[in-house]
Amino acid sequence: MEIVALLFFILIFALSFVIPIAMIALMIWMVIDCATNEPSEGTDKLVWILVILFVPLVGPLIYYFVRRPERIRTEGK
Repeated sequence: MEIVALLFFILIFALSFVIPIAMIALMIWMVIDCATNEPSEGTDKLVWILVILFVPLVGPLIYYFVRRPERIRTEGK
């Protein structure tokens, strides 16, 4: 029974601390990447930064898996 309680504690710890910290780190990384590498044509950069900041978890993931590879392919950075 003690092992189950320990595993439960580890799970709660991971959900409470590790996952939110990883989400915040991903968000900060994507904002910095967007601000420094995204071309400044129109309002694309501003829109992507707002999406990253105001759509938690989904915004940074969309930028990372959709826009970032496209930008690297077309812009080279």
